[in-house]
Amino acid sequence: MKNKKSTQSKHLASTSLAIMGSGFIATIPFQETTWSAILHGGFEAGLVGGLADWFAVTALFRHPMGLPIPHTALLPKNRKKIVSALVNTLENDWLSKESIQHKLQNVRVMEKVMPVIRKEVSTEPVKREINTLLIQIIHSIDVTKIAPLIEKELKKALRSIDTERVIEMAVEGLIRYQYDEKALDYLLDRIEQWLNKNETSRQLGRTALRAIEGLELDGFMQFALKSFQQMLNEEKLGSLLQNLLRNALMNVKRSEDMNRQALLLKVKEEMRGITERKEWMDVIETRKKAAIDDWELSGKIEEILTSIQQRTSAFVESGECMESYILPFINRAIESVQNDTDKMNRMEAWIQHQIGMLVEENHSKIGKLVEENLNKLDNETLVNMMENHIGKDLQWIRVNGAVCGFFIGLVLAGVQALV
Repeated sequence: MKNKKSTQSKHLASTSLAIMGSGFIATIPFQETTWSAILHGGFEAGLVGGLADWFAVTALFRHPMGLPIPHTALLPKNRKKIVSALVNTLENDWLSKESIQHKLQNVRVMEKVMPVIRKEVSTEPVKREINTLLIQIIHSIDVTKIAPLIEKELKKALRSIDTERVIEMAVEGLIRYQYDEKALDYLLDRIEQWLNKNETSRQLGRTALRAIEGLELDGFMQFALKSFQQMLNEEKLGSLLQNLLRNALMNVKRSEDMNRQALLLKVKEEMRGITERKEWMDVIETRKKAAIDDWELSGKIEEILTSIQQRTSAFVESGECMESYILPFINRAIESVQNDTDKMNRMEAWIQHQIGMLVEENHSKIGKLVEENLNKLDNETLVNMMENHIGKDLQWIRVNGAVCGFFIGLVLAGVQALV
């Protein structure tokens, strides 16, 4: 559009000059009368004015008619000065650091940005981008590098566990839930099952007779022992011992039995005294450390992490994660910031500070950027650009010169005629 207007202005200026020239030539033969002489003088002055202004306008950009006339082609010759002046004006006047910072300080960035963020974050393109970013983050996690670190920290935590405290808590838990009594009852049941077997009677009798035969007594005791052996055989002695043990076992199984209570009390004392046996604790601690050191966890941890990674990725890709967790979390965070005046002010101050630092550090780049872009243009391109943007007004100078010259010529020719 600008190029079209500039071309129209050029045509108009050329047309005005052509009109003046044609009028000047056409009125040369008709100067006998006063009015024709005055008209001829007007066209002559208009032609001179138009040509003068054409020369002046053309001299700004190039040599008129290609002739190297002094003080013409001013723009190409003074290109460096013009660019330097433009950059200096841009940096120090139009876009100075102070003016930019002052304008930015009057802009409440957070108040303008937060509603935009809240609106845009709910749009489908933004949600897709967030989903894509989350998936990329999930897949970028290298579980093969994380697994050894987790294994190391896990083993470190296991080694630091107070073994004595764990045993004490375990013992108290066993006692609190009466596992000592349950264990005793289980043992008594197993003994009872063993006693009720037929072969148990023979084993007891055989063992007892062997024990009696191994006794060495003197005098009457030896005689009494021999008499006792003749009265009892293996079967009778085994049955006797079996009944005795069964009766004793039945008594111990009763909760009110004194022997049972004494036995349980002793068991509890022994259980609570485990941590006081240093040699036992040393063995337990050594076994614990050896078991932890020999425990190969890295492969299993890597397998678990890979499975979690795959499930998390699938959950994010399904879109449920975005709708159920990510989007509500972002909206709550935005709402929390908007409702917290102090937080808004702190963030605003931080943003203004960062913008100020950015302007301070990069202000000189504005002029350099303009200078670099202008230096990329050759003289012809730069001249054409200037003509396209300001050529319309310059061409009107030519039109004005021709028209003003015409009317001035009329006046001067009229005065001359009167004189």
